[in-house]
Amino acid sequence: MYSGLLIILLPLTLGYFVHLSNKTLLSAVHRLLNAMVYVILFVMGVSLALQEDLGRNLFSIFQYATVFFLCIFAANMLALFLLEKRDPWITGPHKQEKPPSRLHMVFESLKLCGVLILGFLLGLTGWSWLHFSNSASKIALVILLLLVGIQLRNSGMNLKQILLNRRGMMIATIVAISALVGGAVAALILGLPVKTGLALASGYGWYSLSGILLSDAYGPIIGSAAFFNDLARELAAIMLIPALINRYRSSAIGLSGATSMDFTLPVLQRCGGVSIVPAAIVHGFVLSLFAPLLIALFT
Repeated sequence: MYSGLLIILLPLTLGYFVHLSNKTLLSAVHRLLNAMVYVILFVMGVSLALQEDLGRNLFSIFQYATVFFLCIFAANMLALFLLEKRDPWITGPHKQEKPPSRLHMVFESLKLCGVLILGFLLGLTGWSWLHFSNSASKIALVILLLLVGIQLRNSGMNLKQILLNRRGMMIATIVAISALVGGAVAALILGLPVKTGLALASGYGWYSLSGILLSDAYGPIIGSAAFFNDLARELAAIMLIPALINRYRSSAIGLSGATSMDFTLPVLQRCGGVSIVPAAIVHGFVLSLFAPLLIALFT
């Protein structure tokens, strides 16, 4: 247990201590982080293809991903709806710009599935050198966490700014807790250990991280289910944010999960105005910090 915790926390902490002021280096870190996401998904696909009883495993992935997504999504939306009723977010009128092309954003998300499928198809060949995928996934995980730590450290957010943004902190806390409740319910429905359900729910939409960490802990079936669960959350956010943003701003941010500070931020900003940006960034930052820590705890 402690070695697994060390693998997660050590590179994350080391990366967090790296302060970069050079914009070129920060841009290089961002590009390398994006590249590592594709590497990790490719390796996940290879590992999945090398599993025995593949047909039953693919059905299990679909079943797990579907049940977890529905339970976590429902738990999040119920909790956020209660927040909207108890503490509505009232803002002045703002100009709602046309959001980025949702079709383009969906295509960007689906490209990740394509990389996973490519790795899966290559893994079906059974070539001997592909059996090094487990070692490759651990190396890729360490590099990913190191880069994530650097990105979090240089995101421009400090502890004071995070704590002072009451709305962002509140939404993140509610999303984090309600997702764990949904994950526990899904685990009970599927007959899985509750701790596995809590670990899978702790991804908060961060599909690249949750997929590789859970693959390392529980194998590629649970890891792939985590990836598709979190990817489905991102796709749902892209589709629903423009419809929710005017009346249910907290729900629009909460639905985005950890991606509210990066991938879905342009949608939130254009639809909800610049006033929504600080809360969205704090919300995404907090969940991005929670995700690896909670996954480490539960695995």
